[in-house]
Amino acid sequence: MAVIRPFAAYRPDPEVVSEVAALPYDVYNRKEAKEEVARTPKSFLAIDRPESTKPDDFDMYSDEAYATAKKLLDTALQDGTYLQEDMPVYYIYELVMDGRSQTGLVACASIDDYVNGVIKKHENTREEKEQDRIRHIDTCDAQTGPIFLAYREQPEISVIIRCIQQDEEPVYDFTAPDGVTHRVWVIDDPADIQALEKEFAELDRIYIADGHHRAASAVKVGLLRRKENPDYKGTEEFNYFLSVLFPDSELAILPYNRVVKDWNGRSEEQFMQFAEGVCEIRPSDKPVQPEKKGVVGCFTGGKWYELSFRKELMNDDPVEGLDVSLLQKNLLEPFFGIEDPRTSDRIDFVGGIRGLGELEKRVAEDAVIAFSMYPTSIQELFSVADAGLLMPPKSTWFEPKLRSGIFIHKLSEQ
Repeated sequence: MAVIRPFAAYRPDPEVVSEVAALPYDVYNRKEAKEEVARTPKSFLAIDRPESTKPDDFDMYSDEAYATAKKLLDTALQDGTYLQEDMPVYYIYELVMDGRSQTGLVACASIDDYVNGVIKKHENTREEKEQDRIRHIDTCDAQTGPIFLAYREQPEISVIIRCIQQDEEPVYDFTAPDGVTHRVWVIDDPADIQALEKEFAELDRIYIADGHHRAASAVKVGLLRRKENPDYKGTEEFNYFLSVLFPDSELAILPYNRVVKDWNGRSEEQFMQFAEGVCEIRPSDKPVQPEKKGVVGCFTGGKWYELSFRKELMNDDPVEGLDVSLLQKNLLEPFFGIEDPRTSDRIDFVGGIRGLGELEKRVAEDAVIAFSMYPTSIQELFSVADAGLLMPPKSTWFEPKLRSGIFIHKLSEQ
């Protein structure tokens, strides 16, 4: 049984929401973050990445950095940039990108569901990345970047959400500079709130689609607050974390492509000879975006090829059968010597949103070969998580990205 509850968010005044809403903190490098905050001073990125307001030599993990984030957030909550809902509610959050719409429910999920496995994971997290967000959440006393959750579509939930979208006006409706449109509706009718809470309680599993580090950090702060408050009742806000839940039918996963920086002491010719042992190779007169499982595009030496893994290599195992696993096991490790793509500096990953032209560019600049992947499906993600397994690194790329700063979940002031 999943506990998905409403909350009284702090959210931007509609007049400034388009200036405040920001892409997730981890899609920017330091230079890009500083440029974005300079361009849009109200951007929530200044709070998510407080070093963006400081000199280039400022320590982004110092006590002062997190204190700056808290000061900026407190100012925004007090100066009229943000308004607070006067009662716990749900929110509908629709994102439209390239004509495709996906609509989720903004709510708070239970840290107990995360600990007990009702909320399922498919990636490991790294301690150093967690520590940054743990300190940010704990110091700011708030969760500011929602966790992207997914569930198998339930018709009853979809009907409630669609009816509200059709019958009511959104409180936000703006298009960001990247062309993604964002719309938000408030669900404040007690009957709708009760019905949604009941429907989600029927689910025995929900999945983290994106945001594993943010989720782990939010949960660890909640557990820390429990230790600090041994008489906690379980209803306190620190027992929950900010989420947006999407039905699987509306989600699209883009490929996560790979580039390799050297031949591992070998040559392009030797690679082609090796690849013939595990793939059928077809030259292509145009860039190759694979259209089915078991097929990988390959760009090297100024030419594109379509590589189809031989049938005997295909696998029904939830992890071993993934295309990223087939590439790793049959080409990247045995030929290029890349045993652990998480730690090797000889491989890099390119989100599918950047297109195939980015792969050609990388080969021209700093790589010798690029691989374009068939995207992992949401059902494959569910299968891996259901089996209690972990996906290889960089298996999924979700678009559009949820914006930070539209919803603030305070941990001790509700």
